[in-house]
Amino acid sequence: MYRVAEKKALNSDTFLYRIEAPLIAKKAKAGQFVILRVSEGGERIPLTISDADREKGFVAIVFRIVGKTTALLSKVPEGGYISDFAGPLGKPSDLEGIKKACVVCGGTGAAIAFPLVKAIYESGAKADVVAGFRGKDFVILEEEFCKNSDRFFLCTDDGSKGEKAFVTEKLRELLGGGEKYDKIFVIGPIPMMKAVCEITREPKIKTVVSMNSIMLDGTGMCGACRLTVGGKTKFACVDGPEFDGHLVDFDEAEKRSAIYRKEEKESFEKHSCRLLGGTK
Repeated sequence: MYRVAEKKALNSDTFLYRIEAPLIAKKAKAGQFVILRVSEGGERIPLTISDADREKGFVAIVFRIVGKTTALLSKVPEGGYISDFAGPLGKPSDLEGIKKACVVCGGTGAAIAFPLVKAIYESGAKADVVAGFRGKDFVILEEEFCKNSDRFFLCTDDGSKGEKAFVTEKLRELLGGGEKYDKIFVIGPIPMMKAVCEITREPKIKTVVSMNSIMLDGTGMCGACRLTVGGKTKFACVDGPEFDGHLVDFDEAEKRSAIYRKEEKESFEKHSCRLLGGTK
């Protein structure tokens, strides 16, 4: 059993938990993830490690309620326990040789981006962040990004906070203004990552994408996160979750991510009234 040392609501449906897991905290690196179960016999889900405190032994995860298991997880109180918390899994982010990087993220992808930004910044390299959200009510980790980056560019679809722009528009502006980056990291919805990679393809800027969104089992056995990278079959959980974005077949990945969408929706709707206190 693993104790929830801290529970914090980042907005109406997004939460930050600090889990007491000292062994994982000692080993965790940017880009890695954990597999958890809320209760014995429950669904196993992968969540990226958002931060790790080696001294206190805490591992931070950020999640949004999108289905049955995340709804169940959101009901675990501070001081409560979850059944399983295994990791760190996946390959850490490759930061070797980076002097200046840009991290582009969208929505809850910001939680995955944060440990990466922090690692780049703490290594002594320059880190710019372009983060996009639907509106001011959906912005997360703004203060943390500002403290751990050289520049933080906040974009919202409706202009309610920061700049009214998509992350792709802001990135074009930066590159058009002469900004040079050794590497660009992109974390967010598949269409957004694909669009960023098209922007960076012609200038040949090394671009790394996180394919954590299609992961399921986390061990490579289920095959749900299979994708094509440079014409070869890879598994996001064991070969990644980060890959060269210019080599990823995003159309295939988008189709794969939607395979169980109907079943996931039905499962959530079936149990949501009981989980979230509604009525049948």
